Amino acid sequence: MTSGFPYRLIATDLDGTLLRSDGSVSPRTRDALAAATAAGAAHIVVTGRSAPWTRHILEDLDYQGLAVCAQGAQVYHAGENRLLTSVTLDRQLAGVALAKIEAEVGPLHLAASRDGLDGDVLVGPGYALSGELPGTPFTDAADLWSAPLNKIYIQHPEFSDDELAEVSRQAAGGFVNVAMAGAGIVELLPLGLSKATGLSLAARRLKVKAAETIAFGDMPNDIPMFAWAGRGVAMANAHEQLKAVADEVTASNEEDGIAVVLERLLR
Repeated sequence: MTSGFPYRLIATDLDGTLLRSDGSVSPRTRDALAAATAAGAAHIVVTGRSAPWTRHILEDLDYQGLAVCAQGAQVYHAGENRLLTSVTLDRQLAGVALAKIEAEVGPLHLAASRDGLDGDVLVGPGYALSGELPGTPFTDAADLWSAPLNKIYIQHPEFSDDELAEVSRQAAGGFVNVAMAGAGIVELLPLGLSKATGLSLAARRLKVKAAETIAFGDMPNDIPMFAWAGRGVAMANAHEQLKAVADEVTASNEEDGIAVVLERLLR
C-alpha cells in the first residue's frame, strides 16, 4: 500500500460521480485527487462513455493516464491519445438480442456507439439523447450495422429504465450484457463485458491488485466494478441497487462525495 494513503488505485465513474450536473469537477475534488496521487495512488476514470465522449473531460483534468471507456470495452491512454484495447459487439448476436427483446416489449428506440477514437453515436428516430452529447441521426436501419460498434442503446416509450433492463436481461441475456448507466441509458454490450473487465485489464497494466483499489460510482453498471474492487463507495445520489452492494455511501456528486472520502483517508 502507499505511504499515507491506503489504496494504490482510485477508480471513479464520471457522470453522477466525479462530474457535477453541469459537467464540471469541483476544485475540492480536484485537490483531493491531486493529494491522493501525490501520496502514491493512481487515479483512473472508468466510464460508460466511449473514448470520443470522454477525451474532452480528461483534457480538462490534464489527465495523462489510462481510462476505461465504453463500459469496459475500451482501455484508452489519454497521454498518448490511443486505444490500448477495444472490444466490439458481435453485430449478428446484437441483432438476435434486439429481436428477442422486441418480441417481448414491441418496437424499441435505438442508438449505437461506433468503435474507434473518432467513432460517432448514431441516433435513430424517437431515441432521446441524454445531456449535451452529440449524435448523428440515422433513419435506415442498415446504417446501424454498417461499421463496428461497441454498444447499442435502447429506449422504450412506456417501460421504465429498470423494467426495460430487466426484461432485456431475461430475453437476451445469453447473447449480450445489459447495463443501466443512467437515466434513459440502457445498453447492450458484448457478452461478458463490464466495467470490471476493463478495469482489471487497466489495473494489470498498472501492476495494481483489486484489493488495492477503491471505486466510486452511482449506477447499476458500477456493480461489477464494486464487486471487483477492494472497496466500493456509492454516491448519495446513487441508484438503490448500487447502494445495496456498496461498502459505504458518501455525499452526492454535487457535494464533493469523492473528496469527502479521500480527505478522510488522507488524514
